[in-house]
Amino acid sequence: MDASDGRCPILVLGIGNILLRDEGVGVRVIERMRDMSLPENVELVDGGTAGADLLDVLAERRKVIIIDAMQSDSEPGAIVRFTAEDLLRRPDQPTTSLHELGIAETLIMTRQLGCEPRDVVVFGIKPKNIDPGLELSEEIAALVPKVVELVLAEIAR
Repeated sequence: MDASDGRCPILVLGIGNILLRDEGVGVRVIERMRDMSLPENVELVDGGTAGADLLDVLAERRKVIIIDAMQSDSEPGAIVRFTAEDLLRRPDQPTTSLHELGIAETLIMTRQLGCEPRDVVVFGIKPKNIDPGLELSEEIAALVPKVVELVLAEIAR
């Protein structure tokens, strides 16, 4: 915990709609990590489909790791790592996630308010199935342990 405000300096934020199968992969990663023993300086948050509502959650963190389903030209199950600068550098491109615009706007707001996280890493996972349903597709469910490993590696950096 950060002695100044009682908040953990590292935030792992899973975003997604669990009612649309693979769209909820970010939340499912958070659920898997809740059963793990993590360092005391790490907080896990299920961000659901929130965007700008996450301003307080993101503000003044040392590191933020975001996991979300993202559309791309790659095959389902592709995992892409990028930074906040990568996300904010693409205003002319269409949104690749149902939540990306909300997260990008929220990060811009943290900059404008002088409370932006120091380091932001995003793991985007290309979904296979976003039809209504609660379960991840087999292919995306099989990736959850790998995404957890990637997140743990980011925490350790």
